[in-house]
Amino acid sequence: MNPHAKFPRSLLAALLVTAGLAQAAGIEVNQVGYLPGAAKWAAVPAVDAQAFSVVRVGTDRVVFRGRLGPAQRWETSGERVRLADLSALKLPGDYEVVVSGLPRSPRLRIAPDAYAELTAAALKAFYFNRASAPLLPEHAGRWARPAGHADDHVLVHASAASPGRPEGTVIRAPKGWYDAGDYNKYVVNSGITVYTLLAAWEHFPEVFKAQRLNIPESGNDLPDVLDEVLWNLEWMLDMQDPADGGVYHKLTNKGFDGVVMPADARGERYVVQKSTAAALDFAASMAHASRIFAAFEAQRPGLSARMLAAARRAWDWAQAHPREFYRQPADIRTGGYEDDQLADEFAWAGVELWVSTGEARYRPDLAQLAIGVPGWGDVKGLAWVTLGQHLREVGENDNAVVKARFMTFAQEQTALWQASAWRAGARGEDYVWGSNAALLNRALMLIQAYRLAPRPDVLAAAQGLFDLVLGRNPLGQSMVTGFGSRPPMHPHHRPSEADGVVDPVPGFLVGGPNPGQQDAKGCPVPYAAKAPALSYLDHFCSYASNEVAINWNAPLVYVSAALQALTPKK
Repeated sequence: MNPHAKFPRSLLAALLVTAGLAQAAGIEVNQVGYLPGAAKWAAVPAVDAQAFSVVRVGTDRVVFRGRLGPAQRWETSGERVRLADLSALKLPGDYEVVVSGLPRSPRLRIAPDAYAELTAAALKAFYFNRASAPLLPEHAGRWARPAGHADDHVLVHASAASPGRPEGTVIRAPKGWYDAGDYNKYVVNSGITVYTLLAAWEHFPEVFKAQRLNIPESGNDLPDVLDEVLWNLEWMLDMQDPADGGVYHKLTNKGFDGVVMPADARGERYVVQKSTAAALDFAASMAHASRIFAAFEAQRPGLSARMLAAARRAWDWAQAHPREFYRQPADIRTGGYEDDQLADEFAWAGVELWVSTGEARYRPDLAQLAIGVPGWGDVKGLAWVTLGQHLREVGENDNAVVKARFMTFAQEQTALWQASAWRAGARGEDYVWGSNAALLNRALMLIQAYRLAPRPDVLAAAQGLFDLVLGRNPLGQSMVTGFGSRPPMHPHHRPSEADGVVDPVPGFLVGGPNPGQQDAKGCPVPYAAKAPALSYLDHFCSYASNEVAINWNAPLVYVSAALQALTPKK
């Protein structure tokens, strides 16, 4: 029997909370590792011991000692914990944290390249989710599979019909990434995803220049990260109606496929309804991509110009159709990505086109644009990321506004981090569907503030959120397949479930604790607990806490690369 299926730590934590003992189940650390110069914290159950030590793995050789902090209750999990500050330990090596009366911690690795393997695997996860191509053994190893969904015979759904493309018209829209654990492709979710990956390249090219993912394009004239993103951008370009510039919301079956491999999923495929949200997300991501690929004009002649022209046309269509909200047709039962509040999409697309063209007609009113943590349904934070990257282009007055917004955001978030019993700025209300990605996107925004004003506490707060999804959490659970001493083994991901391979496809971030437990009635085993930070289930049935998604993996790539690039070396 798979030992991971029994949730030993999470069940123990849940039982302690239920029994009123409210004590963490073990010493928890970031199970992937720490960079030498990073802030390093361990969370320890609230025992009577006053001190901790750090030893070499498998020995009693002490290399570091310290005092435990006072016991505090973390309402998010109902536990009382104490903190061990290991930040002064910078010598590379493999260690364990020791506290009298407790089992030793999982391995604590300190290394100057601690996140290089994780960054590469999180990026290669997109390759494993490619549509329209076989994954060959020389690139995919155990997870090789035949091609699925050629998408060269896609029907125009009645909701997407137009004079030039009436219902039933056959079009082509191959390539792209499967959106999540299913086999459909969505423009809205692709927008934030490709933006985040391209921003990682734009901000930290040194991390990616020498990276070799072992994908089919490795060794060609583009960095692997751009090759991978281009696989999805080319699909997105095919989702624009050449007649009017509108963009189809999604390419999908009428219902979700069963638990089969892509080659065995043979349902009819459709493009469904043009929507304002899709057009604006498309416009923003294409305008951004046009700037990135302008530097590769020799390698991809005309691509940058094509993308910018497509962005302009999608923007114009959205201006003419500002309220074409996506409405799920009666015969379509796949993901909706419905959004009726589009001021943030208009602002994001406007910023991207303004920066790309210099044309003031695209500039939104920044005074009316709040800052926030980005997600597929609220993308205004992405506008601020672009503005922070292009301070010289936006002018002195706007420059001051951008810096002030990020500093205010950072001040609020670092205060949460500092006050947290777990030394991670996460509250109960932050545990929602896709909570791990929401936490990483918060770290992404903190990193923007750090890039503008490098304060150690801001980077430490981002590190704390990263730690939370990599095992320094009350479940003692890494949230990335294939990484950590206790990774997810049963993600809601059809290829991982149907391929006959024991280990899931590596490098995927799962959704994370979600007290909504929307799938609980359909699962044959119970969640660990109702407490927000414990409400997680490592079972394929759990689409509400254990699914994967491209927009969740993108901030994992970004934050992992950013910490590798920005953390002081000593």
